[in-house]
Amino acid sequence: MNVSDPRITQVHTIDLRFPTSKYSIGSDAVNKDPDYSAAYCILETDSDLCGHGLTFTLGRGTELCVMAIEYLSRFVVGRRLSEITENFAAFSRQLLEDSQFRWLGPEKGVIHLAAAALINAVWDLYAKVEGKPLWLLLADMTPAQIVSAIDFRYIDDALSPNEALEILYAAKQAMPDRLKLLRAEGYQAYTTSVGWFGFSDEKIRRLAQEALADGWTYFKLKVGGEPGDDLRRGRIVREAIGWDNRLMIDANQKWGVEESIVRIRALQELQPWWMEEPTSPDDILGHARIRRETKPTRIATGEHCHNKVMFKQLMQAQAIDVCQIDSCRVAGVNENLAIILMAKKFGIPVCPHAGGVGLCEYVQHLSAFDFLYVSGTMQERVIEFVDHLHEHFVTPVDVRRGRYYMPETPGYSIEIKPDSLQTYAFPHGTYWSEELAGHLA
Repeated sequence: MNVSDPRITQVHTIDLRFPTSKYSIGSDAVNKDPDYSAAYCILETDSDLCGHGLTFTLGRGTELCVMAIEYLSRFVVGRRLSEITENFAAFSRQLLEDSQFRWLGPEKGVIHLAAAALINAVWDLYAKVEGKPLWLLLADMTPAQIVSAIDFRYIDDALSPNEALEILYAAKQAMPDRLKLLRAEGYQAYTTSVGWFGFSDEKIRRLAQEALADGWTYFKLKVGGEPGDDLRRGRIVREAIGWDNRLMIDANQKWGVEESIVRIRALQELQPWWMEEPTSPDDILGHARIRRETKPTRIATGEHCHNKVMFKQLMQAQAIDVCQIDSCRVAGVNENLAIILMAKKFGIPVCPHAGGVGLCEYVQHLSAFDFLYVSGTMQERVIEFVDHLHEHFVTPVDVRRGRYYMPETPGYSIEIKPDSLQTYAFPHGTYWSEELAGHLA
């Protein structure tokens, strides 16, 4: 047994699903009945340490991600951790370049989600071996180590390795002061829990008032229904939170480009801090037009951007004002490092998408890295927070008075409690077995 350099002996996968659709949690104009779910994997080793990773899903189809993780696990089983971390970019490319499996993407969809779960699990194991939370592991790495973890293929026309090194070296100088500030004051959050699409007007009003009393100053509302309904619900939130606090609105890809322009203009009386996912996440030129024609409303997107190439084009086309990375939509930590660095070069703030299962636990580490090592600022930057399912995690997020406080436990904060895995594993976990028995009775 080599605790400092464990060998990965097997990968255990779990189809994990929570019945959130029963309570309209997570509901929006497009995803009206989500069951927050995850394709979960555990890297077992010849030591006492394991690496945990997941990719977020909404229920049906999770089994496809699990199968893809099982296939890709052949690239990690039998390898020592150092074989991967000493050339992390090569490892991530290996996962994405199986010549036949790649055809199913490439670098998008189910196989990319699966790669994210495995890559994130490796980082979780790496951080545990080093005895550090992931955000601190990244902060303690040299600029050369960070750059060596990034595959610059397809993005070097927008960000070269040398440019990335310059950004990192410049930010490294004042990192100690920022580290003290981050630990003392945390990182600004915003809440989406007040404004799910399926909530009644009364519930939205009550939740907004309660969140305001609890110290929240940034709020998000789901829109994409009838125009009058969206405006009425937005006015309810504005009345509850006042005009000094910030309100974001999110259509979750509901509209076409021309409808987006009309609908955003109609909602501008709410003074939204940003308009999120107005149209198809793949429509880069559409986002650029929407942004031009709805100023001064800022346009935000990214949670459904398949890969770093899409982010590159959104930035090059001046299509977004806010870059919303997702911890497991792209291929894990490595690809997110590239996107964060590109955002710095293009002067676009990074405000991660979170919520779901484990996304809050994940992205706090990425925002901390951005603050400490890349952007050097928290201005115009917030992390999404959704107050659901954190009780299932060994190291749940610590959010107080609308701010994230960074974890100090080694790892990527994504390990789920064994009891929760046993209860909500689909379809044979305790909860789902009882549900099935109830339907058959």
